[in-house]
Amino acid sequence: MRQRYRTRMIGWLLAISLGAAMIRRVDAPGLFPPPTYAHASVVEAGSRLAFLAGAVPLDEKGEIVGPGDPVRQTEQVIANLREQLAAVGSDLAHVVTTDVYVVSSEPSVLSAVWEVVEASGLSAGPHSSTLLGVACLGYTGQLVEITATAAVPEREESR
Repeated sequence: MRQRYRTRMIGWLLAISLGAAMIRRVDAPGLFPPPTYAHASVVEAGSRLAFLAGAVPLDEKGEIVGPGDPVRQTEQVIANLREQLAAVGSDLAHVVTTDVYVVSSEPSVLSAVWEVVEASGLSAGPHSSTLLGVACLGYTGQLVEITATAAVPEREESR
């Protein structure tokens, strides 16, 4: 696995066009290359940003999805995050930063949650992210929450 990271160019920059806006993903050349996230995301001034409340594992009735199952809860959180992003005219590809909160102190549980994040396409940016093990979250039985900031691309008709 380390070989994969050695072959990755240090300090690469990736720019994604957002109409008049631009997201630039940056890895600092003096730091170990992150596996599936960027060290920083820079959004060009004048871009519209959406600061999303934490996406939680609730269904449309307000019930916890996947009680006791952090993987299933993460899948629901990602689905809810997609809904939040769509409501502001954005999507997973335009997420610039996330904080992923997991009720666990076990690295294997945090890894299992991160695998769902990776599979969702959320880390395809790659965006800047922090994965945290925490003691508890806001809803009884809640094991996962993801907060996000996303660029909101210009709509075609507004250009």
